[in-house]
Amino acid sequence: MTAETGSRRVTLITGASGGIGADLARIFARNGHDLALVARSRDRLNALAAEIEATGRPRPLVFVHDLASPMSSEDLVSDLAMAGASVEILVNNAGYGLNGAALELDRAGQTGIVDLNVRSLTDLTLRLAPGIVAVRGKILNVASVAGFLPGPGMAVYYATKAFVVSFSDALGQELRGSGVTVTCLCPGFTATDFQARAGMDPKMAAAVPSMSAMAVAEDGYRGVMAGRRRVVPGLMNKFAVAILPFVPNLALLPLIQAMQMRRRS
Repeated sequence: MTAETGSRRVTLITGASGGIGADLARIFARNGHDLALVARSRDRLNALAAEIEATGRPRPLVFVHDLASPMSSEDLVSDLAMAGASVEILVNNAGYGLNGAALELDRAGQTGIVDLNVRSLTDLTLRLAPGIVAVRGKILNVASVAGFLPGPGMAVYYATKAFVVSFSDALGQELRGSGVTVTCLCPGFTATDFQARAGMDPKMAAAVPSMSAMAVAEDGYRGVMAGRRRVVPGLMNKFAVAILPFVPNLALLPLIQAMQMRRRS
């Protein structure tokens, strides 16, 4: 998709119906960005669009898609074109995980994690990147601290976030000199609906120190607008990412597995 004269330039945010995605939408809108919001829940998207409109900002475009479906990216790009919108900033936020041993969890649920966290993110980025380059825009991919280590107990989720970190770094390097920056947001434990969908014990999840979705979103917004390569919110998360390369996996693996088992509902 390429930008056209007179088209509505938007910041496209996937997974915008709640959590970090919804707060990113609020922050982008507050800072004068026109928005297009994508998620599966029409009601939640419309409620967020109305909330943003009530602040005096243009009402965001709303697109209801299950991005884990194979044709979803193509359909979304078509919907954007029909709405006269071109993407200036792409925020790939949609994603989920499942807590449990890989051989015990539902296979379709786990391949769905790959479809959403990896395939959809890659497909949508590649489809929209030429237009983003044309307007010297920006890309923000939401990964996780989990992307820096293996994760027994959430093996597929951790692996998909490692892909997002690697893909973001590589794409950012390839786009150097184009005027486009690629930022990877890597939050740690964040208080959202993610834990419930992942099948975590609510009491255990509540006991883990976490950041608010708004605090993570604020760091992400500042980072993408500054063109930073990576953003790791929170001092403890920064410290963890800094020391992880020096900790052998043989030591990490049983610790992570034990932690995930304690969180299981």
